[in-house]
Amino acid sequence: MSDSFSAAKSLFLHGVAAFEAGNFAEAEQDLQASLALVPGRPSTLLNLGAVRLKLGRPADAVAVLDESVAADPAQPTAWAHRGAALMQLGRDADAITSFERALGLEPRLAPAWSQLGQLLKDAGRWDEARNAFERAIEHGADAELNRYFLAAMNSGDAPPASPHAYVRGLFDHYADDFEPHLLDVLHYRAHETVVQAAAAVCAAPVASALDLGCGTGLCGPLLKPFCSRVDGVDLSPTMLAAAGRRSVYDALVEADVAEHLHTTPARYGLVVSTDVFIYVGNLDPVFAGVRRVLTAGGVFAFSVEVTEDSGYVLQPSMRYAHSEAYLRTLAASHGFEVLGIAPTVLREDQQQPIAGLVVTLRAP
Repeated sequence: MSDSFSAAKSLFLHGVAAFEAGNFAEAEQDLQASLALVPGRPSTLLNLGAVRLKLGRPADAVAVLDESVAADPAQPTAWAHRGAALMQLGRDADAITSFERALGLEPRLAPAWSQLGQLLKDAGRWDEARNAFERAIEHGADAELNRYFLAAMNSGDAPPASPHAYVRGLFDHYADDFEPHLLDVLHYRAHETVVQAAAAVCAAPVASALDLGCGTGLCGPLLKPFCSRVDGVDLSPTMLAAAGRRSVYDALVEADVAEHLHTTPARYGLVVSTDVFIYVGNLDPVFAGVRRVLTAGGVFAFSVEVTEDSGYVLQPSMRYAHSEAYLRTLAASHGFEVLGIAPTVLREDQQQPIAGLVVTLRAP
C-alpha cells in the first residue's frame, strides 16, 4: 500500500468520524485532503457530498455527487443524497430521477421514499406519491410524518397538528432565506395586519405581550412601541436565533406553542400569532392556553387561512385552514368576546392570493 493511499485512507476515516460527531467543517477539510491524495474515489466523493448537504450547500454537494455516481453508478446512497441536494435546489424533475435510481438499486432506503413522495405530490402524481409514502412507512421511516403527508392528499384522517419534526425541519433549513422569500416573493403582510388589529383594541401601553410562533421576529418591532415587554416562543432554534438578533424581545423560548401556554407562569395583556395556525388544526388546546395566560380584558389577535368547510381541514399545501364558524364556536366555549373577524389576503402562493381571516378576541 503506497504512502499516499495510506494517508488518504486515514484522512477519509477521520473525516467520516468527524461527520458522525457533527463536526461538518472538519469533515469537509479531511475529505477534501483525502481526495487530493487519491482523486475520484467514489466513496470519498459520496461522503463529501453528504457533508456539504449538512453544511447547507446543496449546489456544492451536487458537484461532487455527480462525480461519485459517474465513477460508480451502482451507489444507491450517492443517488439518494444527490436527489436530496437537487430537491433543495428546486430541480424537482432531476431529483425525482435521482431518487428513482437510488430506490431501484436499494428499495429499503426509507427516507428516499418519503422525499420522493413529496416531490411526486407536488408534481400532481398523487397515486405514485401515496405509494411512495406507504413504502416509506413500510421500510421504517417516520410513520407520523408520512401519515401526515398522506392525510394532506385525503388518504387518512388529518392529525390535530403538523408533526413537530416537520415544522422544525422546515424552518431550521429556511431561516436564512425566510424573510426575503416571505416578504418579497410571497408578499406576506399578515404580521402587519394582525398587530394593527391588536393595537386598535388594546389600551396602550400593554404591560406584556406574547408572540406565539414568533419565527424570525417580524412582529417584535411592531409590538414594541405599545408593549412594555415582548416575549416570543417558537419550535425552531434557528428562527429564535434570528429573532434574538433584533434585540426587541425580552425573552425567547424554544417550545411548542400549546405546551408553552399551558405551563408558563407568565401572564400577558396581549397574545398575537401570525401564520402559525396553518400548522395547527385543532385550536382548542391553544385557545385554552391563551385564556390561561391572558390577564382580565386581555386581547388575543391572530390570523388563519380560511375554509368554507366546517371545522378545520388539512390542505394539499400541507397547511391547515379554519372556518369562521369553528373559530366563533371556540371563542364562545372559552369565554372570549369576539371583537372582530375580518377577511384578508395573507400572502401569495404560486402568484395566487391566499385568503385568510384576522381575528381579535377579548378575555373577560
